[in-house]
Amino acid sequence: MTSVPPTRDGYPADLRALTSLRAFLAVGVVLFHYQLQWDPALGFSPIIERSRLAVDAFFMLSGFILAHVYGPAFAAGTFSYRRFIVARLARLYPLHVTVLAGVLTMVLGATTAGVRFDADSYPPLAFFQTLFLVQAWFPTNADLNWSGPSWSLSAEWFAYLLFPAYAWLALRFRGRPWVLLGIGAAAFVAIDALYVQAFGKVLPRAEDSLGILRIAPEFLIGMALYALGHRWRWSRPVAAAAALFATVLLLGAMQLALDDRIIVALCAPVILTWSLLARADCEGPLAAPALVFVGEASFALYLVHMAVIVAFKGVVAELRGVDSAFRITPVELAGLFVATALIAAALHVFVEKPGRTWIRRRFEGRRAGPAAPP
Repeated sequence: MTSVPPTRDGYPADLRALTSLRAFLAVGVVLFHYQLQWDPALGFSPIIERSRLAVDAFFMLSGFILAHVYGPAFAAGTFSYRRFIVARLARLYPLHVTVLAGVLTMVLGATTAGVRFDADSYPPLAFFQTLFLVQAWFPTNADLNWSGPSWSLSAEWFAYLLFPAYAWLALRFRGRPWVLLGIGAAAFVAIDALYVQAFGKVLPRAEDSLGILRIAPEFLIGMALYALGHRWRWSRPVAAAAALFATVLLLGAMQLALDDRIIVALCAPVILTWSLLARADCEGPLAAPALVFVGEASFALYLVHMAVIVAFKGVVAELRGVDSAFRITPVELAGLFVATALIAAALHVFVEKPGRTWIRRRFEGRRAGPAAPP
């Protein structure tokens, strides 16, 4: 391993291994929710149960990628907050609004048809909070189902609004990435202690209730990882071995069902070492076009899978005349996953990508330069 000074071109523009990592993270979240649906007699996987913590890895990845895309402009003084916010809106809203509209259609349709469902999980106020992505900004005890996974989008949106403050701090400690990482880690420990005292559960359990506290330190940790990786250049064997070791260590901790906070901490070296595969030009199968496409469509998969589960259980419950809390068989889950993957791919190609392009063109106009990586 050698240490090199930080440079703007330390990383290649396209970090394909990290895009592929998003695919594994999204599938992990899907499998976690699937495991909640099958018969407990079929078995329980600690790795799948801990895959819910992939959201924390997503938060770190967001800080890492945005530091990669916008860090040079911020350092050069050419950063445009307006264009940044437009780009972030273009990233989130086409899919978010589409999925939320689909859920609203299901709720209105079920209400009109007299289909039984838990209406208390779909309060009107929560719909508008979800629409404007502020549902994770406040403490709540409510169980909101309008668009379950979108609580993390609410947290992301909060971090985006504060991005200049994050970028300023990252720039200030650009030459001391370990200090920046220490600030992020200390903030996580402090916020976690306060969250445990206030709500009786650890910070990685925060979702609709003040989920913004969960992303606040993790976004900064992601930016610190980028600054740290920017200073290192490893040989191919070292980079590959480090990525393999970090991944196996994380999976082992998940299988042993260690404390959520330990697993979140172990996500950081996975992101760092996978990013250094790009610097060493040894991404290998992680750069395969098919896997990269799945990574690009992972946002759609993550956002739509719960709506598909709800729709499937609602329709089947009515057809069979049973309660919608019925257990889904493995065969049904396999078919549901295939259907969800196809829906996600279609949403990515026909909604997410054109919607992103239209918003950027509409609100940036001729001032917009080449589109930045998502």
